[in-house]
Amino acid sequence: MDLISTIEAAQKKSDIPSFRVGDTIKVHFKIIEGKTGLFIAMPSRKTANGEYKDVAHPISPEFRTELQDKILAEYEAGHIEEGDIDDI
Repeated sequence: MDLISTIEAAQKKSDIPSFRVGDTIKVHFKIIEGKTGLFIAMPSRKTANGEYKDVAHPISPEFRTELQDKILAEYEAGHIEEGDIDDI
């Protein structure tokens, strides 16, 4: 094992607690109607140069699509109304 691998192995945490996202983290989002249809907007902040950057987001584009599709399907079926995002 080389020096870098040895250091990395020594710094890895083995006592990371497990948690379920729904029990621990709450992410509020908005359903917005854009030029091409509805989409979900994840929490963001404005940077010093005026751009908006997500502060919470799905880990992959595939999961973002899956999440958005499921949320919008529930919304379009009438199961989600304004202010109901705690129930998802």
